[in-house]
Amino acid sequence: MTGPAQTAVQTSAQAEERLSEVRFLTVAEVAALMRVSKMTVYRLVHSGDLTAVRVGRSFRVPEHAVHEYLRGAFSQSA
Repeated sequence: MTGPAQTAVQTSAQAEERLSEVRFLTVAEVAALMRVSKMTVYRLVHSGDLTAVRVGRSFRVPEHAVHEYLRGAFSQSA
């Protein structure tokens, strides 16, 4: 296999590898990490300011999304 098909397979494999490295946090863990209430985290998720994945009736937040949000918050306040 060569050309675009091979590139698509490689890209898909790389995406799956990165996805397996993602660490997901619960809302309670995010709240503790940010030192805010769980309700604040839910508000951030529902407003779209913090990326989250819905799993059943709960949310899981990628750890990198928390760091990106905090980085953005620091740059806005500085």
